[in-house]
Amino acid sequence: MGTGLRDQDATVMNHDTPLSGGPRKKDVISTHSVFGAPCWVSLTSRDLQATADFYSAVLGWRWRSVRLGDHFRIALANGVPVAGIAAVAAMWQMAVTWTPYFAVRDADVAVSRARERGGTAAVGPLSFPPGRAALLADRDGATFGIWEGQLISNWESWRRAAPTFIRLHTRNAFDSALFYGEILDWAADIPGGCCEVEYEGGEVVLRSQGAVVARIDSGAVEAAPDPTVRPHWQIHFFVTDVTTCGRAAEKHGGSVLREDAAEAVLRDPDGAQFTVTSRRGR
Repeated sequence: MGTGLRDQDATVMNHDTPLSGGPRKKDVISTHSVFGAPCWVSLTSRDLQATADFYSAVLGWRWRSVRLGDHFRIALANGVPVAGIAAVAAMWQMAVTWTPYFAVRDADVAVSRARERGGTAAVGPLSFPPGRAALLADRDGATFGIWEGQLISNWESWRRAAPTFIRLHTRNAFDSALFYGEILDWAADIPGGCCEVEYEGGEVVLRSQGAVVARIDSGAVEAAPDPTVRPHWQIHFFVTDVTTCGRAAEKHGGSVLREDAAEAVLRDPDGAQFTVTSRRGR
């Protein structure tokens, strides 16, 4: 993997600095105060304008330019940052995919823990002021990112709006929860820790400040681990009209993989999968 690929990919988490300048000091939120929790989602795509047009049509997003250049944008919903897009997949021969990022207190420690437990580090940790990033894969192959340092400007609005929700589809929810918990300090007795783990109906549920922020699912209750499952983190975006989103996706070059009245799994024109849902209860 070349240096260019490493540099571009690791900046996916921290490419939100607006052209008008960085966040004011009082607005800065650090991963040290929210460690363990999901803190951002980002899409690696091929063509920035085509990607922006598709997601604008399907989800109504608007866009904000950033200092990292013409290949990067921040998506906004009602003025609140929702997600990042980095159109570097073709340039750096990267997979087109949505990736969740988790806040950590120390990126080096998190990467070391992942490797010790059978995970892999695809990229990093690399330093990009004001923080450090890495892209990892768990021992079943599901990819995720970690970020240490300052979070995006207006991050508290992102958390309050809760525009996204993530779910890990994996072969064994309990084993996966142990892996992530030991890396990300879930339920650790550490001052400032903000995550709690519970088990509900065969799923592992992660809460931050009382709100459900992630679930880990391996199938039916009491079922044996399923070796046919391709482990991956699925990104869910909350919408008011699932059917309208599905039709818009089809009209603009995407496809509907699965759909019911409250939820649909969609694929964008480049092949990245995501879910739109009207289920706020999660």
